[in-house]
Amino acid sequence: MNVARINFSHGDLEDHRKVIRRIKRIASEMNTVVCILVDLPGPKIRVGMFRNEPVILNRGDHIQLTVEDLEGTATLIPVDYDRLLESVHPGSNIYLNDGFIQLKCLEPSGKRVKCEVVVGGLLSSRKGVNLPGSKIFLDPVTDKDLEIIDIVLEEGIDTFSMSFVEKAEDIRKVRQFAERKGRSVFLVAKIEREEAVKNIESILQAADALLIARGDLGVEIPIQNVPVIQKELIHMANLLGKPVITATHMLESMTENTRPTRAEATDVANAIMDGTDALMLSGETAIGQYPVETVSMMVNIAKKTEVWRSRTGWGMELITRDLDEIQMNISEVISVQVYDAIKRLPIKYVVTPTTSGRTPRRISRFKPNTWILAMSRSKGTCEHLALSYGVYPIQVEDVSSGWENTAFETLDELGISHDGDMIVLTQGQSPGKPGGTNILKILTLE
Repeated sequence: MNVARINFSHGDLEDHRKVIRRIKRIASEMNTVVCILVDLPGPKIRVGMFRNEPVILNRGDHIQLTVEDLEGTATLIPVDYDRLLESVHPGSNIYLNDGFIQLKCLEPSGKRVKCEVVVGGLLSSRKGVNLPGSKIFLDPVTDKDLEIIDIVLEEGIDTFSMSFVEKAEDIRKVRQFAERKGRSVFLVAKIEREEAVKNIESILQAADALLIARGDLGVEIPIQNVPVIQKELIHMANLLGKPVITATHMLESMTENTRPTRAEATDVANAIMDGTDALMLSGETAIGQYPVETVSMMVNIAKKTEVWRSRTGWGMELITRDLDEIQMNISEVISVQVYDAIKRLPIKYVVTPTTSGRTPRRISRFKPNTWILAMSRSKGTCEHLALSYGVYPIQVEDVSSGWENTAFETLDELGISHDGDMIVLTQGQSPGKPGGTNILKILTLE
């Protein structure tokens, strides 16, 4: 596990603080970098709390949704969205629990919406509500989001995923809020609304990374479009050298079973072949019965898929082809030359001293079968690089002997290099200056 995602839509602040501190302690004991990703709730519409749960909704049942603050039953379900009745009309589709339950609006009246159950199922407290095609009267960045950011920054966390992003301005709003606090933040844009897909180019420019949240996205847009959009978004993020996470329902059946379905295993493998940097588990590890087994299964699928991709070069021709179409700076060209060297020479490691993390990310987009050892004095940069494929971030304290000597010393300390190993080393003429990578060396260790 490289990243721990904490969902602030659930639980209380003190519990989250305990988890954050536990992760930091264990990562320190293991001498490894683990990025903590705080998932902001955003304007997620959810059902309220049920008196007894789960409740069963049967096809053909007539039920009511209400904006009243009350305990729910199988026939009267509270929804935490005051303007629900303005957003729906007779005939509107309403989806619950990532689209597994479908309702049809019959009549909005007063504080309640009469509905017919089209597709039934089990429903428990705080499950999501989707209103595809309806006008949603909510700001993508809520006051609660900003409050959480303020508190979490005090815990030394600066990595956030933003829910229900619709436009680049949503990203900028959070970044500017943090800047007023004197802090810089790493922002992951969750793509789960049709508006976000339409505005993806400007969102990609404003965000530091993408998260393809297929649960809500598969309800907000026609589900048959999701596989193609997943591939397009991953490719766009790869071209820009920005990490991309594929999430939701990856090994869903392992919430209750020790093995996934064949389709789920294929889904994980396909996301890797698409070029995703990271795979995210949610319910499988948060509330599932087999969290460790689920992570192990995902790792095993990933290992097997990566070996096959490395052997076949699957998908890399798209990256190299499309990079030829864009204007490149010196650092971009260096990353292409590194990939070329990896393909033609027995390179053991790519060593990239970095301030901003841009150079290792640009190399990472080629998904090389060689570890990228990203060495940085910045703890934050190391944590952010935990999201990028094939990057092993190493925080270094003393670089007084120069980056080249520091790299050799670090490899010796870690005990991972031997005489005769060939490495690629990238550097900048102005150490410590972001974006200055302009030197590539191929060295044989002695």
